[in-house]
Amino acid sequence: MAIITFYSKEKKETGQTLSIASIASEMAIEHNYKILLVATGYKDKSLEDCFWVSGKNAFKPELAGKNVGIESGIEGLTKILASNKTSPEIVKNYSRIVLKDRLDVLESPNATEYKDYANIASLYKDVLQVANRYYDLVFIDLSKQMPKEAEDEILKISDIVFVNLTQRLKTFDDFIELREQDNFYKKTNVMLAIGRYDKFSKYNNKNITRYLKEKKPLAVIPYNTLLFEACSEGTIIDFLLKIRNITDEADRNYAFLKEIGEIDKKIIFKLQELQMKI
Repeated sequence: MAIITFYSKEKKETGQTLSIASIASEMAIEHNYKILLVATGYKDKSLEDCFWVSGKNAFKPELAGKNVGIESGIEGLTKILASNKTSPEIVKNYSRIVLKDRLDVLESPNATEYKDYANIASLYKDVLQVANRYYDLVFIDLSKQMPKEAEDEILKISDIVFVNLTQRLKTFDDFIELREQDNFYKKTNVMLAIGRYDKFSKYNNKNITRYLKEKKPLAVIPYNTLLFEACSEGTIIDFLLKIRNITDEADRNYAFLKEIGEIDKKIIFKLQELQMKI
């Protein structure tokens, strides 16, 4: 139904992976969507680490689905696509289940040489288009290591692009300049997100929105130590389920979950808005 890409041109850490893991997971918990979360890293399993411990071939029993074999993930899937033996549900067979019928993860390539990674990356567009025929929402954590041609193809087919920014004045100035030079960033399906957000910064959401001359407040993902720890332990789902019981509005975890929920609403609203224009 829709491809949603999280993307950053910054060299500094933007919290992109933790942000997309949180947003897609909360969407899967809260809404009745079939969601695929796609990792695209090169020698980087940060996204996968949010859901299971690297090197261990098992999920928590209450969350686990089937585990696919050696030809799992994107490598096995691209071989199948090359043979033209495709069907909309084929991507599911090469993904790992996190929440049954709600959230699957397509792991990043296992390539150890960049040339091999680049070859696989060139096929992501085809994989995503097939996945989009089966899943309601396909979330892509777009790696900075992705070759530019493959990166451009993914951005082009995305229904929504979240550009991830850091909470720094230079970042905002650089983005203003980038938007003036490249019309892509003026498109209505491009949204801005501030990861690792600190509400006590003078660059708060209200001030950033005004400075960037945005019509609506930006999406913000507050920095959360417990989230960081959960993503290092493969327990992000447990974390999100646990903090749902918090009712104290002053609690940082309550505020975190509220912001994530607001972003999910923004995504749903934006998709509805874009569909009306078709």
